[in-house]
Amino acid sequence: MTTKLTLSMDKDVIEKSKKYAESQHRSLSDLIESYLKSLTSDQKSIINSSKKLKSLRGSFKAPVDYDYKKVLEQEISRKHE
Repeated sequence: MTTKLTLSMDKDVIEKSKKYAESQHRSLSDLIESYLKSLTSDQKSIINSSKKLKSLRGSFKAPVDYDYKKVLEQEISRKHE
């Protein structure tokens, strides 16, 4: 069963992530779910050794005035145009 999750992060990160997901023929939700699954799997030692993943830790910070509800509303509207 899937459940919705709302995340708040920098707009540039979101845009770049969406482009990356599209280039991989995957949804952003799928990428994030895969990443979170890998973090919570029994293979943590393999993931922890990845330099690329280590470099991402703490790199997603939303601006103080970031309104995730507004962005979510805009994205939902755009999706259903």
